[in-house]
Amino acid sequence: MIINFLASVPLSICNLTSLRHLVLARNNLMGEIPQYIGNMSGHLWNLDMQHNYLEGRIPQSLANCTDLLFLNLGDNRLKDKFPTLLGTLRSLVVLRLRLNNNLNGEIPSTVCSLENPRILDLSRNNLKGAIPQCLGNMLCVEVLDMQHNNLSGTFKSTFSIGNCYLTSFNLYGNKLEGRILGSLANCQRLEVVDLGDNLLNDTSPMWLGTLPVLQVLSFRSNKFHGPIRTSRFIKNLFPKLQIKYLASNAFTRELPVNLFQNLEAMKRVNQTLNESSNTGDGYYQDSVILITKGLKVEVVSILSLYTAVDFSSNRFKENIPGNMGNLIALRVLNLSHNELQGQFPPSLENLPLVESLDLSSNHLEGEIPEQLTSLTFLQFLNLSHNQLHGCIPTGPQFATFENNSYIANDRLHGFPV
Repeated sequence: MIINFLASVPLSICNLTSLRHLVLARNNLMGEIPQYIGNMSGHLWNLDMQHNYLEGRIPQSLANCTDLLFLNLGDNRLKDKFPTLLGTLRSLVVLRLRLNNNLNGEIPSTVCSLENPRILDLSRNNLKGAIPQCLGNMLCVEVLDMQHNNLSGTFKSTFSIGNCYLTSFNLYGNKLEGRILGSLANCQRLEVVDLGDNLLNDTSPMWLGTLPVLQVLSFRSNKFHGPIRTSRFIKNLFPKLQIKYLASNAFTRELPVNLFQNLEAMKRVNQTLNESSNTGDGYYQDSVILITKGLKVEVVSILSLYTAVDFSSNRFKENIPGNMGNLIALRVLNLSHNELQGQFPPSLENLPLVESLDLSSNHLEGEIPEQLTSLTFLQFLNLSHNQLHGCIPTGPQFATFENNSYIANDRLHGFPV
């Protein structure tokens, strides 16, 4: 039953004790969720009140709805401690409390009482404290999204090999510490791992490259350090990866040539048309924070739209590997704010779809290759703060770039400098 209402939830709805599906999403509902919602305990399977203006607490009477499979209260204005009553709804398959709510306090271990959860979306609240260790024992979970909270400490769950069904693991924007959870290597179905904007302190986790269907890997704004080490004994690292985002850490030494010899999905243009399989039958859609065209944006439907490499704001040295030009599906390439040196790599002319190219604040030398004018999709270019010289190429796209694309290259000349 799908109803469009204004104002508050009519109490008379709660008399419909045989109702199985109640969808009140995307209305202008205000006030509190009525306590009488528990009267619908007999047959209610789906309760969807997302995208409204509902306030107050999640009613305790909801615990009576023990047959509830789908509960979506996301994008409201709910406030309270994380409701322990949810542990009594053991049949829940989808739980979404995300976005614009203000649930606070710690996540109780009672949430692990759910027997067959597929999607746990608690993102964009004000939850704090440690993540319950028992979450690793919830064998059916496919999506675990707790991004944009205040969770802290180390995540100590253990995902067992052969019993991990995770496809999306998103803890972006918390205060998590320590090292990467090693048992993620047992989650062979993982497509998205986003641990960006935390306090993680570890070396480069190249072992994640063995995950066969991983498409998004983001560790931006953490405390990762040391060189990126690849092994000649491990072949075909990151075969499906489309977004690799390691910006704003403390990685050092050279960009390994071996790494870019892999990344097979970035070498085939048709891969950018693939859809993610972890959308949960329409109940969930992945997103990731990216810096593209000089702007910070949240990209949704990421696996069908973007192919990106961002290693900016680290301490990488030496030359840019020439084989980066083999990644012909790239749309975003950002190597800015490092200590890269040597000649401007002419192989970048082989990136026909690149839209955003940022190599600024390095020690690059030489001329800007004339062949770059063939990059007809290029909308953003930043080569500033290098040691480039010679004449700026002229061409269709280069005519659109202003002086700030080239500043602090004292020996560059031509339009628009």
